[in-house]
Amino acid sequence: MRRAYALLLVVLLTLGACSHTLENPTLTKALAAHAAGKTAEAVTLYEQVLRTDPTNKYALYNLGLIAQTKGDAVTADADYTKALASDANFVPALFNLAVLRAQQKRPDDAITLYRKVIRIEPKDANAHLNLGFVLESEGKTSDGKAELDQAVRLDPKLKSRLPTPVPSRR
Repeated sequence: MRRAYALLLVVLLTLGACSHTLENPTLTKALAAHAAGKTAEAVTLYEQVLRTDPTNKYALYNLGLIAQTKGDAVTADADYTKALASDANFVPALFNLAVLRAQQKRPDDAITLYRKVIRIEPKDANAHLNLGFVLESEGKTSDGKAELDQAVRLDPKLKSRLPTPVPSRR
């Protein structure tokens, strides 16, 4: 559930933040097809964008998003990495690459990526939340709890995503 929410959040951020679509009508069509669930059409259009603009971070990112959604972590990783080569601070690609790295049992990479997201977007509650989960899974309980607390301070609705404490027996 966390992964699906993160992917949805990132696609919405990308669609909303993409002012370059006015400059590239093919990218505009690709994003519209993607948002409408026409994945095959979107892939074709993103690839068309890349033929004329091989470093287009939006096309690369969204191809990665489609691959990740389909469970193709290798392709998603490569596409996100290419998007980041174009713009090292592109938060959607950083965030989703962190999600992938956590799933791939590469916690140090995930921690580094989430921390970079937070340096760029300090109020990104989901980055704090996911970082907290990774830190806790690595035994860094106090750091993890601090990140989870920060996530809830930034977005109180995230409290519902935290594990329920087990009552102590007395």
